[in-house]
Amino acid sequence: MGFLHEVRMTFKYVHLIVELVKRDLKLKYRRSFLGYFWSLLNPLMMMTVMMIIFSYMFRFEIENYPLYLICGQTIFNFFNESTTRAMYAVLENSTLLKKVYVPKCVFPLSRVLSCFVSMALSLLAVVIVMLVTRVQLHWSMLLFFIPLIYLLLFASGVGMITSSLAVKFQDVLHLYNIVTMVWMYATPIFYPIEAVPENVARFIRLNPLYIIVNIFRELMLYGRIPPLGSWLLGAAMSVAMFLIGALVFDRLRKDFIYYI
Repeated sequence: MGFLHEVRMTFKYVHLIVELVKRDLKLKYRRSFLGYFWSLLNPLMMMTVMMIIFSYMFRFEIENYPLYLICGQTIFNFFNESTTRAMYAVLENSTLLKKVYVPKCVFPLSRVLSCFVSMALSLLAVVIVMLVTRVQLHWSMLLFFIPLIYLLLFASGVGMITSSLAVKFQDVLHLYNIVTMVWMYATPIFYPIEAVPENVARFIRLNPLYIIVNIFRELMLYGRIPPLGSWLLGAAMSVAMFLIGALVFDRLRKDFIYYI
């Protein structure tokens, strides 16, 4: 009953989530000359640097490598930023939590949503790369939002787990950077999955972020509809992670008061 009550109360505080998202976006670009333009410029700059390193030094033979790279980068950078920022959400709002009742999960969720808005702006960089590289347009591209919904659910689940663990175990704040670094190299963002041994590739194909990135690339780069199994597996993993994250957060939130 406690969990269901928390879910109902979260829906009642949607307006607060919206305000927190607005606040996060304002703080992110405060005192920035270029402001929201950084959401467009940053992925293009990172793509250029990574393209030089991985395309010319390692010589990966990938069709339209700039678009291949920025598709993977856009998705992983959102996941990394959103879950990392969500990890600090409860700790940074501890003063408010002590004074008034607010469903605690609104704080990590608002962090993930604010990063999602920034990622939506950075998708313009993907469009620019598509235009520059003269990618042939396909109707399958209209389905681009589906893997992004998977991504939002998955990141929200991980964000709730990291934020709840960080309250009780401060070491999580330091260890998570290592986790995301390993996760990045376990996701074919810079390299093709064919470049790794098949016994390793079998495990990589079970990586939820690889599934989401692969669906996004199939739609945007190759103009193909991924097989039904990929859609179902991506949906199942994303929903499962969201539910696991919500349950873990609900289980640990009762003890927050002792640590914040």
